[in-house]
Amino acid sequence: MLITRASEYAILSLIVLSKASSPMDSETLSNQLSIPKSFLAKILQSLAKHGILKSYKGVNGGFALIQKPEEITMLNIMSSVEGREPTVFDCSPSIESCPLNKASLCSLWPFLNKLQGEIDTFLADLTLADILE
Repeated sequence: MLITRASEYAILSLIVLSKASSPMDSETLSNQLSIPKSFLAKILQSLAKHGILKSYKGVNGGFALIQKPEEITMLNIMSSVEGREPTVFDCSPSIESCPLNKASLCSLWPFLNKLQGEIDTFLADLTLADILE
């Protein structure tokens, strides 16, 4: 589930918004990025709800970044639009929360858990500014 279409669209939208000199409405973004307007609107609302974007109402309304691109991490973006932290595997993050109650017997769990930790660290360190470079 790591990079879903929602995460992809969120990142693309934030790239465009980071370069905009004024707020952009969802219709303009939708047309520019060829993203379905209703889907994009939900994504933008999630980003606003989580403090990444500010929503402006009215004729000149739209969305604009609240934070600087170097303060917005990929982990934050993806968690905001997905409603949970991104995972690569269906495996649980702890032995105690294994849905099959067999994590202590699973020879893959330590490897998958370590890999997920590395990915989490990478996404937490990678910012929107890094992608803009």
